[in-house]
Amino acid sequence: MAIQYSTTLRTDQVASIATRIGAGSLKIFSGTLPANCAAADPTGLLVSITLPATALTTASGVTTLAGTWSATASAVGSAVSFRVYDSSGTVCHIQGLTSSDLVLNNPSITSGQTVTVTSFAITAGNA
Repeated sequence: MAIQYSTTLRTDQVASIATRIGAGSLKIFSGTLPANCAAADPTGLLVSITLPATALTTASGVTTLAGTWSATASAVGSAVSFRVYDSSGTVCHIQGLTSSDLVLNNPSITSGQTVTVTSFAITAGNA
């Protein structure tokens, strides 16, 4: 039988993400996803979004976005990957693909366009 966690433990796991990120930032790139968060940023920074003070909410083992994650794009390109940084702005804690892990109002970005995250969630495993 596989190991399973209680809802309380799963909620604690994903809540620690919200604590670690704090009032961090999100960067969206046109470049491919690096091997891991320790690798250099992808190429093609399209938009940098300062996250709200309470950027994530957690319940039943799932962390989802809270508040509005939105900013004006500074470049042109198709959104491919993203990274979430803590409040220092230099430490990547989460990265993923805009095609599956984070949903934008429009992944075809033009300079001056308002880019808004419409969906983002992290679910703890072993439910």
